[in-house]
Amino acid sequence: MTPDDPLLKILACPIDKGPLSLLVPGDALYNPRLRRRYPILDNIPQLLPSCGEQVTETEHEAILRRLPADERPPEEP
Repeated sequence: MTPDDPLLKILACPIDKGPLSLLVPGDALYNPRLRRRYPILDNIPQLLPSCGEQVTETEHEAILRRLPADERPPEEP
């Protein structure tokens, strides 16, 4: 899966139904709102709630630095 893949525009998180971000090199999809990562195996996104894994605060901060600004969640007050 690549960042310009049209499939990315229609994929949604199975829990909150919001958009997902592709983690380059394309091995996972990420929901920054819930801090959940969903693997991509053999080019197939694994989007069952049970397939997602919660990331740590440290991992979340590192992932946010890699995401484009328009894909980051708003800053918390």
